Amino acid sequence: MSISIDYKHRNFGLDAIRALAILLVLLSHATLLVFPKENNLVLTGIRFLGTVGVDLFFVLSGFLIGSIILKQLKLGKTRFKDFMYFWIRRWFRTLPNYFLVLILNVILFYLFSGEIIEGLKLYFLFLQNFWTPQPDFYTESWSLSIEEYAYIIGPLLMFLSILIAKKASKTKLFLISSLLVIIISVLLRYQFHLSHSIDSVETWSKSLRKIVIYRMDSIYYGFIFVYIMNIKEAVFRQFNKVFFWTGILLFLGVHLLIFSTNMTPVNSRLFFNVIYLPLLSLNLLLFFPYAITITTNKQVEKLVTELSVLSYAMYLLNYSVVLLSIKYFMGFCSDSILIRIMALLIYCLLTVYLSKGLYRYFEKPMTNLRDKSFFKAKFS
Repeated sequence: MSISIDYKHRNFGLDAIRALAILLVLLSHATLLVFPKENNLVLTGIRFLGTVGVDLFFVLSGFLIGSIILKQLKLGKTRFKDFMYFWIRRWFRTLPNYFLVLILNVILFYLFSGEIIEGLKLYFLFLQNFWTPQPDFYTESWSLSIEEYAYIIGPLLMFLSILIAKKASKTKLFLISSLLVIIISVLLRYQFHLSHSIDSVETWSKSLRKIVIYRMDSIYYGFIFVYIMNIKEAVFRQFNKVFFWTGILLFLGVHLLIFSTNMTPVNSRLFFNVIYLPLLSLNLLLFFPYAITITTNKQVEKLVTELSVLSYAMYLLNYSVVLLSIKYFMGFCSDSILIRIMALLIYCLLTVYLSKGLYRYFEKPMTNLRDKSFFKAKFS
């Protein structure tokens, strides 16, 4: 099944980052099929990289959306109508897939358990993990909630600040609003640190890492990075490889320290509750100045870009719809490695082909509708 892609307005390096992010997530989930009961250093590392993949999605999203909003402000598009246009374009891109896969999950859950999931209405408002841990249903949706509220609250703050300080520099208000979201998120995590105890990595992940009010800053580090790159464009262009290798060394150094000293959210609470996640976001952003300059041959570009384009559908479908369905039908009572490999093959094929179908027959038509001339005219 082929999909049509417009390569003219794409950046290969950013597509490569998105493709890497989804591959890390898929590889992490694949270990749950092939090695469902095993837990060793290699598997721990692979599953950890899956979490890094989600953070890559966060900072990439912030970098791209921040660029769009900053450009909008520079062009003087500061009316509420302009922000509404931004929100609607964003919602056309994210909400149709989210709601369709949510409904599919509801149907599968009912077929497999005979029950309707409790608290379902919260999922339609992205409130299932706003300040409390998300239930074990449609678990990948936690990151979508963070993104949706980040892109409502931040631009709304920018619009209000423009109303209040009409003569102020719009780009400075962009910076101030972004910093405000970051500061609030950090303060809320520190309050969490003071008032909550952590007994495991899983508890930390569910109680802090996946909660909207504690993680919106992960998007806004991308905003800050875009702002700085716009001011110091020549510096970032000249030293992009220095930033890249600094990012590599920082990533390896921090995580070598963590793994070698057995640091965990249980024994190093302040570091993981307040410092680690922002440090990881800023670390990942150091790869971007070099990434945006990368080019390659047509065959590699086609493969990477297609994976990037399908990444949103793959992210939504691969776990709750595909992996859990495979587990339901195949069981995994057997220790046969052949069965596990077959399950892995089915997982890969279903994820790819279902994602292609979702993109071609639903996601792309919805974004095409968004780009129709009548829609543009309504908000021009």
